[in-house]
Amino acid sequence: MRIPTANLEGKKIQRIVFSIRPPVSSDPSQISLLMKKAYEMGVWCFDLPSVKHLESFRGLKSLTNDETLMGICHLEVERGTSLLGKPLHQFESKVVATIKKNLFLPESIRNLPSIPFFSDVFTQKEIDRITFDPLRFEKALSLFNPEESPFLLIGERYGDWLLALGRIDLLKEMVRRAREKGFIPIFSGQWATFVLPKAKPLDVAAYAIPINKKWSFFDLAPACDLIKKFDKPVISLNPLADGKLLRTPEEAFSFLFNELKIHSAIAEITTEKEAGTILEAQKKFPSLIPHRKA
Repeated sequence: MRIPTANLEGKKIQRIVFSIRPPVSSDPSQISLLMKKAYEMGVWCFDLPSVKHLESFRGLKSLTNDETLMGICHLEVERGTSLLGKPLHQFESKVVATIKKNLFLPESIRNLPSIPFFSDVFTQKEIDRITFDPLRFEKALSLFNPEESPFLLIGERYGDWLLALGRIDLLKEMVRRAREKGFIPIFSGQWATFVLPKAKPLDVAAYAIPINKKWSFFDLAPACDLIKKFDKPVISLNPLADGKLLRTPEEAFSFLFNELKIHSAIAEITTEKEAGTILEAQKKFPSLIPHRKA
């Protein structure tokens, strides 16, 4: 089955990218099996959020000898940050407390961990002392190969948090290093209405954020207005709302591709049946032409 494609910085990408999330996600054989089934349906571009996914992808590539197979790996920016020589995740409660105290966040943002009410917060001097950690970053980056995974999602929740702390300079350095290694970086965030304007100066090919009508980390109407006006490619994460929209995928894709005119979508599948449902739905959008901003 043919899946529409688009280009990002001269590289071809399928406009619907499958993210394999089988019911027993801890079992690598389940990931490999479902990835193989999707490949047989015409999928050649896969989201690779973990080492297990990357290993399954490499196994599929070895089995098929298909050089067109493409993966999209993930790199959490926490892997490249430290404070006073310690990884930033060791200060997570302090990071969250600082953001909650100093930044007005929309009610729709639900993914901040709960912390004790009187948790310590960073001073501005401490925020300024958060540094790029080249050794940890290079070690994390060395797991990936731009030949098999030219696109690299950089961000995750710490990407949002660094922007909230005003440290976009750290993100810029990671993006620069990734490009030096031959990767095409894509910023991955969660708080659409907050991060899109703040992350716009990053030298990335696209911006991946959760977008759907049923679940997301944003206020729907303001986010839609922002996405329509955003002059860089936007990729939808979790477009089917953890399976809640699988009964009406045509409506979901119409919202994304026709109304918001996004560049592409990374859709999670847990079964072969779900993969078939999504691929049948995309047949109804033969003119999935990238928005002029892409």
